[in-house]
This record gives sequence, structure tokens and C-alpha cells, in this order.
Amino acid sequence: MRIMCFAAVMMVGFAGSALAADVSGTWKTASNDKGYLYVTIAPCGGKTCGTIADAFSTSGQKDASYKYLGKQIIWDMQAKGGGAFDNGKVWSPAQDKTYPAKMTLSGDSLEVDGCAAGGLVCRGQTWTRVK
Repeated sequence: MRIMCFAAVMMVGFAGSALAADVSGTWKTASNDKGYLYVTIAPCGGKTCGTIADAFSTSGQKDASYKYLGKQIIWDMQAKGGGAFDNGKVWSPAQDKTYPAKMTLSGDSLEVDGCAAGGLVCRGQTWTRVK
């Protein structure tokens, strides 16, 4: 009986972790006229957060003097299942503003959207998994 209970608990535990999409790792943001960033995404307090790990120029040179290295860029993302994350925040370095945010994982692509006007207007980027 104990073995059956243990097996049932283990199956429930594995099923729950299989439902959550794994966005942990390093992601390359979309490039703009100044370059691109590497963002490290990891669990934080039961939710998902992302921190700027590296910055690169448009030519791909690492910019160790980038003033926002180590700054949190994503926080409070909640997994909704099926690769969807919602109810989070994203900080835009270009505008120095924070927006309500959502993310959608599809393979090694991550759509990160910041929204305004109560979620009626959203703008985003597609990030690619680095590692």
C-alpha cells in the first residue's frame, strides 16, 4: 500500500512539472539599432523572472559597460499552461518604462509582449534561446 501511495504521489508531481513550460535559460532579445541583450530567465518565488545578463552591439561585440547589466527586466510571470505566461511585468530599457506583460513559449522561441490600455494594445519581441 505504501508503495502504491508513493507511486501515485510521484506521478502527480511529474505530471505537474510536465505541464509547466520550461523557459529557464538564456535568451537573446530582438536586435535594434543599438544591439541586443542576453536575458537569463529563471524561477523566482514561485513565478518566473528575467535578468539582463549581457549586452551586445549591433556588430556582436560584448558591451561590458552597459549600465543595466544585472537589472531585472521580467518579473512575476505566472505559468498558465501550454507555454503561456501571464500577469507579469516587463521593463523596456529603450523607454525606461514598465508594462504589464505576457509571454508565449514555442520551442526555442519566446514571444514577450508588453501591453498598455488595459491589455488592448500589446507590442512585443520574439526572443531566441541561447542555452
